[in-house]
Amino acid sequence: MMRIFLCGDVMTGRGIDQILRHPSDPRLHEHSVKDAREYVMLAERANGPIPRGGAPEYIWGDALEIWRERKADLKVVNLETAITSSDEFAPKGINYRMHPDNAAMLTAAGIDICCLANNHVLDWGEHGLRDTIATLERAGVRHAGAGETLAAAQTPAIFETGSDRVLIFSICTESSGVPRSWRTTDKSPGVWLLDSLASDAVSQVREAIEQHRKPGDVVVASIHWGGNWGYAVPQAQVRFAHALIDEVGVDIIHGHSSHHPRPVELYNGRLVFYGCGDFINDYEGIGGYEEFRDDLVFMVFADFDSAPFKLRKLELVPLQIQRFRLQRAAAEDARWMLGCLKAASEPFGTQFELAEEGVIKVNV
Repeated sequence: MMRIFLCGDVMTGRGIDQILRHPSDPRLHEHSVKDAREYVMLAERANGPIPRGGAPEYIWGDALEIWRERKADLKVVNLETAITSSDEFAPKGINYRMHPDNAAMLTAAGIDICCLANNHVLDWGEHGLRDTIATLERAGVRHAGAGETLAAAQTPAIFETGSDRVLIFSICTESSGVPRSWRTTDKSPGVWLLDSLASDAVSQVREAIEQHRKPGDVVVASIHWGGNWGYAVPQAQVRFAHALIDEVGVDIIHGHSSHHPRPVELYNGRLVFYGCGDFINDYEGIGGYEEFRDDLVFMVFADFDSAPFKLRKLELVPLQIQRFRLQRAAAEDARWMLGCLKAASEPFGTQFELAEEGVIKVNV
């Protein structure tokens, strides 16, 4: 049996980058905020002082202890920031950047694979993308979803243990805010961007997977799709997820882009997350969407057999972002998240229960 850890967006630019040991130039190119340190001040105004020059472990907080307790074989995140010191920003309104010398925060958490097909990895241009990939490779962190060519972007990150292999493919859509110009081609670097979620997209994903899959492989499709807020799942996403499972043989759909968790589905024995929510961000103290409680996040631990794939156990561990650090969620917050997941996932028939230790268990 294998245990995989998944989570939503890891957004370590802007304010998060500023509190680490090697902050980037704080100048921003946003309409309202011109200095990344303003996001730190907003968070401090909400919840108290945040230490500067923090160790790489700081932002992970209680997640480190939970990882030690649960001992995942594989840790996969969607890294939604460029890792670069380049100043060549893309004129898109919001640009996330973490200094390369802060990449130790990924290795401090033992992250194995970063998915890069998202709407922030090219915030600092092609130079920034190349820096991101080079930094990850120096740190020994595998990546998928972006590269110099389409073939590179479609190449999975592969995790092997014993005779088992897990293939992680990273994909994005324009619905998550990815500019069309970021699509990688054989002449320019970029991300694996699908034109739509129609049948030709299913064929494209199938072709890419079949180039790399071996008998018995577990396949994860990590997809950056959809808007930031709301619980409704477009039927196009449901049809696409089901087609990837039924027609392509994908085992886990790892969806993200929304700033809060969205429905979970168990479909034909396979696992579908329509939106894992953010995992770490600098939104603390920013108003406007309080009803979604984007300060509450979860860690996903999925136990499964391979060859053939069989999901054995699925647990979600609720956390709260406070002072740019992850801490165990209070009992009432875990109950709140359970209620939201139950309501949002009701159309898919997913059953949840809350264990005594505050863990949300999904009936598989």
